[in-house]
Amino acid sequence: MGTVLLVASAVVVAAVVVTGLIRAGRREAQAERIRLAEEARRQARRSLDAVWAMDDRQFEQYVAELCRRDGCTDVRRVGGAGDLGADVTGQLPDGRRLVIQCKRYARHRTVGSRDLQTFNGTARAEHRADVPVFVASCVFTKPARDFAARHDLCLIDVNLLGFWNSGTPLASFLDLDIGRSGTNRRLHSDHD
Repeated sequence: MGTVLLVASAVVVAAVVVTGLIRAGRREAQAERIRLAEEARRQARRSLDAVWAMDDRQFEQYVAELCRRDGCTDVRRVGGAGDLGADVTGQLPDGRRLVIQCKRYARHRTVGSRDLQTFNGTARAEHRADVPVFVASCVFTKPARDFAARHDLCLIDVNLLGFWNSGTPLASFLDLDIGRSGTNRRLHSDHD
């Protein structure tokens, strides 16, 4: 009888220890996933230093090159005076017409809803966009993101641009719920 109690006690103690080790392992794995995600965000942001050094035309060409890399065809940089809100046009790999407005602003600026309203007024009506995309080297204000969500505009802010630059395909951003994603906090000008 004493041996049975001793074995049962050992089994219970072993079960408690194993359960504790499993939980600790899960916590460590979760902490590592969070750390890696944060490091990926920092690395993506650092890779954009060259973007902030570009002029508007170079930024538009950079966005056009990212589109070509992701399999878009008939990609053209059309921005300039009188572009009516279209800086880059092309066809997505699935055949839909893509129209992109690019804003290369300093990292501490934001894009407001007025810019999106202007783009929305011409993207589909003037340029026949199936997929209107607004790409910015900064963040969008909350009213801008809300407007984009209501009007089915795809927004690529500095955070998503960093991931796009690092190899995430354009198609992954097209179905994001922009009204619930991102941030509208400005970056400090000395932030890396």
